[in-house]
Amino acid sequence: MSAIENISKLYESNISLLTTFGLENLLQIKSSRTLEDLITRLIQENVLTQLERGKYYVTAKQPSNFEIANFIYAPSYISFETALNHHGLLSQFPLEITSAALGKKVEKQVNGQLFTYSKIDKKLFTGYYKESGYLIATKEKALFDEVYLISKSVKTEKILDGLDMTIFEMSKFEVFLKLLPQRVLKTFYTIMGKYL
Repeated sequence: MSAIENISKLYESNISLLTTFGLENLLQIKSSRTLEDLITRLIQENVLTQLERGKYYVTAKQPSNFEIANFIYAPSYISFETALNHHGLLSQFPLEITSAALGKKVEKQVNGQLFTYSKIDKKLFTGYYKESGYLIATKEKALFDEVYLISKSVKTEKILDGLDMTIFEMSKFEVFLKLLPQRVLKTFYTIMGKYL
């Protein structure tokens, strides 16, 4: 396949974010050396942009920071301050993109943007939906995740000071409370009691 055919295939596909393996499959290149050379050339020609090792996007199909956040650390979904701001509940725009993840706590600096991932328990990895190509917490789940990390002393209560709790549907919030062990639930109620 010629370089022009490879570029055409990238532009014609509906995929904007790709791993090395994804490029190998899409372009049907079997030789790892040939693939490495092609990726290098496509980056130099500004057809691909490298996010981090083995992860790229098609430059002409610039993904959003939320899509990038889900892509560079998976599984994850946008939550905490970023989701609260996205839902119009937090007036300050966070400088970092915050996500909930199953893996360990990680910070990544990619293309000048800070992405932070906070670990939550597997049974709490719920309450999100897909919007415009990325996963994001509902407003109630974003609040729940925030309070969950506060209860574990990972975050401070400062963020809760600026939130209008009447905007949240507490029945949706309470669904997530059922997932918590009793010892954590008591701390949750203590924290929430200050703001309701």
